[in-house]
Amino acid sequence: MIRYSEEMRAIINPDDFVSKIDNMPKIAIACYSHVLFDKIVKDYHGVEIGRLDYTDSVKIIYKIEYKDREYALFMMSVGAPAAATTIEDVHAMGCDKFIVFGNCGVLSRKIDDLAIIIPNKAIREEGVSQHYLGVGEDIQVNDKYMDTFKEILKDKGYSYVEGTTWTTDAFYRETLEKVNMMRDKGAICVEMEVAALQAVCDFRGIDLFTFFYAADNLDSEEWDKRSLSGSSMIDKKITIMELALALAKKM
Repeated sequence: MIRYSEEMRAIINPDDFVSKIDNMPKIAIACYSHVLFDKIVKDYHGVEIGRLDYTDSVKIIYKIEYKDREYALFMMSVGAPAAATTIEDVHAMGCDKFIVFGNCGVLSRKIDDLAIIIPNKAIREEGVSQHYLGVGEDIQVNDKYMDTFKEILKDKGYSYVEGTTWTTDAFYRETLEKVNMMRDKGAICVEMEVAALQAVCDFRGIDLFTFFYAADNLDSEEWDKRSLSGSSMIDKKITIMELALALAKKM
């Protein structure tokens, strides 16, 4: 059983590994796709301002400019434990507001490929959140900037789907039985990070907004990949990045 502790300082802390970056933008944007990330860095003339040296990868932190404001940009790690570590480290470097976006699996075939999905709650079927919040079935998501983001979508002509996301540690165990179980609990999509990221941010007092673009469909006996590949429909995914930038401008 996981034992929750309210102590803010642990034996090992992010500032044991990373240092504050001078003139670090306070707002950071992150995505999960390296194909999309590389294109954003190129299109927005990203300048390296820091890096995270992990045992299995190096994550470069860039500074980009949009409408006369500067933002940090980095690629979010996949999976709850890695994502929690990454957001902790970038926070320790100096960012205190985060916009994280990426694809997700949908639990209803009625949700179109690349549809915008805004989670308002996450089912906590991962382990990380228990270390930051204690035991619980779900966590509220996106309370602070929900209305602002909806206004942006309206202004830009985007429709969206709002609802519960299912955060899991084991995507190879997304069985039909479990899909039906989570759908009965109100879940409309599935991913691997949101519950953990929100738990970290609530614990640390960090602002977080996260949203998805729909990818693979699990509402079927056969898996439908749709636009799951990072290079699939890349031009449309770039325009979704602009939604994140528009929100950053208003934070």
